[in-house]
Amino acid sequence: MEIMKLGKCRRTPSFFFVVGSLTLLLCIATLSKFYSLRTFVISDTFCNFNNPVRDGSSEKYMKQTLDTVIQKIKQEINYTRELLDESSYGPRFSSFLVEILGLIELVQDSLPQIDTSELQNPEPEAVHPLVRRKQNSDVAAEYFLIEEIRKYVRIKPNRLRKQNFMGANGTFTSIGHACFVMKKELEEYMDYDIGDICQDDWRLAQKLMVHGCDPLPRRRCLSRAPQLYTKPLPINESLWKLPDNRNVRWSQYLCKNFTCLANNVTRKGFFKCADCFNLTHHEMPRWIIPEYQVPSSNLTADFLITEVLDLNPGEIRIGLDFSIGTGTFAARMREHNVTIVSASINLGAPFNEMIALRGLIPLYLTINQRLPFFDNTLDLIHTTRFLDGWIDFVLLDFVLYDWDRVLRPGGLLWIDSFFCSKEDLDDYLESFKMLRYKKHKWVIVPKLDKDDQEVFFSAVLEKPPRPF
Repeated sequence: MEIMKLGKCRRTPSFFFVVGSLTLLLCIATLSKFYSLRTFVISDTFCNFNNPVRDGSSEKYMKQTLDTVIQKIKQEINYTRELLDESSYGPRFSSFLVEILGLIELVQDSLPQIDTSELQNPEPEAVHPLVRRKQNSDVAAEYFLIEEIRKYVRIKPNRLRKQNFMGANGTFTSIGHACFVMKKELEEYMDYDIGDICQDDWRLAQKLMVHGCDPLPRRRCLSRAPQLYTKPLPINESLWKLPDNRNVRWSQYLCKNFTCLANNVTRKGFFKCADCFNLTHHEMPRWIIPEYQVPSSNLTADFLITEVLDLNPGEIRIGLDFSIGTGTFAARMREHNVTIVSASINLGAPFNEMIALRGLIPLYLTINQRLPFFDNTLDLIHTTRFLDGWIDFVLLDFVLYDWDRVLRPGGLLWIDSFFCSKEDLDDYLESFKMLRYKKHKWVIVPKLDKDDQEVFFSAVLEKPPRPF
């Protein structure tokens, strides 16, 4: 302990030296908000970036100085993170240095980007937008007050000031256009201490996503985990057994355990999936035996998994289930050696946590987003209980064309029990027909619980090759 205290004492002068230096740099950073650094270090000949007569000595000296300070701060950050002292001194000082480092790098980025090779052999060339003094790309950052959003949205130039392997001179992070309308909510979401534990605010994040602020910005705080997280069940048990309640943060839900959800006591959550957590009685028979049949005709909108897989034997290997549920479709497909990613959001219940705890792959995705898959890669897309008669026709077109993009030639689109009013049926059917897919199955049956005013529509369609 005495050695550690002595070590800290020896570091104290360094600490005050760093803080003193940073105070000076902070003054420069503050002034740069009102006066461009080019005013101080660049002569008038630099005002025209396309026809410069450059003398880069001042800028080069400033850049070298900033690089030296940044290097020293990074060394100090690494040192404080290695402190054995468990007091709040180390983390607080480290967080302080990280914030100061961000401000200094912001000042550094405001310097003109000059390649020294141009000083010897100046040749006229096109100027990349990143090296211009003021770009529209940074206008978005100035709209927000929270500094974390401003830092996230600003262009991040490459350290070497050259194009990277992707052919870009920097990184262009983005947020959804509706984030500007939801400024208050987004600033609340991004108001945190860097390196600290994030707030339990997933509902705020999901509200932003559902209302169009999608994608959300990344954050520099540590995700909050359940207080008593336990090991998940082994894979041979997890598919059809309710998980441990301790593995979910229940504070934002009306139900506080999986038993409550399975019993459907509160009637809360996504109404189309009220029984999704009842694995043994409701979920286990699905896609094995028909769930819904018209008594008078024995017609059903429920296709069995074996029937669909037999359409193209051995060709269905990977796919997407775009539905609201607990992953049962993916669990059944796994029994046939098919890997399914389940796209879902948490509508009143921990659907994503449940899917993961069953040993399946959840994709936290809203209907607003373009699918994060490359063109012509999936063998199967399945959807049920989500894209129904509420959806706008134009939105449905965008969704279907995006599904078409990621489905490979010969891939299957499985529309499972899509329901709508009878008067809208023909319009919705036209949306599916415009894909010009091969029809393997196409069924329309009455939906009896709505006084014969609604119908179910199910289909299995195959994407054509389209070689031209």
